[in-house]
Amino acid sequence: MIDMRSDTVTKPTDDMRRAMAAAEVGDDVYGDDVTVNRLETLAAEMLGKEAALFVPSGTMGNLTALLTHTVPGQEIILGEIAHIHLFEVSGYGRYAGLGVKIVDDTSGLIDPDEIEQNILKSFNIHNGGTGLICIENTHNIAGGICVDAEHLMRIRAIADRYHLPVHMDGARLFNAAVYLNDSAAHLARAADSVMFCLSKGLAAPVGSMLCGKKEFISRARHIRKSLGGGMRQAGILAAAGIVALEDMTKRLYEDHENAKLLAEGLANIEGFVCDADRVQTNIIMTDVNRKGNAAAQVCEALEKEGILISAFGEKRLRFTLNYHITKDDVKKTLSVLNRI
Repeated sequence: MIDMRSDTVTKPTDDMRRAMAAAEVGDDVYGDDVTVNRLETLAAEMLGKEAALFVPSGTMGNLTALLTHTVPGQEIILGEIAHIHLFEVSGYGRYAGLGVKIVDDTSGLIDPDEIEQNILKSFNIHNGGTGLICIENTHNIAGGICVDAEHLMRIRAIADRYHLPVHMDGARLFNAAVYLNDSAAHLARAADSVMFCLSKGLAAPVGSMLCGKKEFISRARHIRKSLGGGMRQAGILAAAGIVALEDMTKRLYEDHENAKLLAEGLANIEGFVCDADRVQTNIIMTDVNRKGNAAAQVCEALEKEGILISAFGEKRLRFTLNYHITKDDVKKTLSVLNRI
């Protein structure tokens, strides 16, 4: 199958499998797993943070950050189509007891002025106060859009003005760094905490990293345990994460090039609405200009041809390029789409 449903479908590389087989392990809850410790040190260094925490998933990483930054009853500022809001089972309300102020992020960017307008600027008997500002980079549902350092620092300035922390859902932060020709550390500078995934475009089988100051990560480690995220001989998984950071971050540009090639082809097929100039990283969001549940029909027709993509509603499709997708796969997909 040509699987472009997500970059989570990637399988570990041969180098990862060898590293996993040879990994030195210990009990991570006791802090004894040297491979996990090495991964956490490497992740913190690459993001310019004091410390890092290995977590089983990006969703747990984001929830751990929210629980660490806030107290129940506070509000967080969150994008309308942010992953934390749409795809993480409302954990901010269910487990953290947080209210939410929704702001417009449909372009992939949040207007800093809108953030400021939605901050509860004075605590009183009627509200719990604003506790956290959340941002996403790259922005998944907006189509892999990147937020550059200048825009991020404008948000940072507002957060500082009101003494608020900033959390970045940086699941695909290294994709943003590649597209912007910047470092992940420079982009992470605007955030107090950053979560990024090892198991998406970086192709590790399991895991994400939460990075921040030492004191923050110490508290986050305690919360991770309460969420069931305390792992034992996790070095087997961490070994793949080390390969992901050392090697797979260097090849993400290939996914971006293939995504651009696919988007340019989609833009030339009648029935698709695709702005190829807007495609920045490895994600393409495109609409099908047909009656009925056209997205599902396209997915069904492609699956019969051995190609998997994702539908978002009745009209929207997502193609996500990843480690396993080649230029030949892109060309085959475009040929099939033209035919169907």
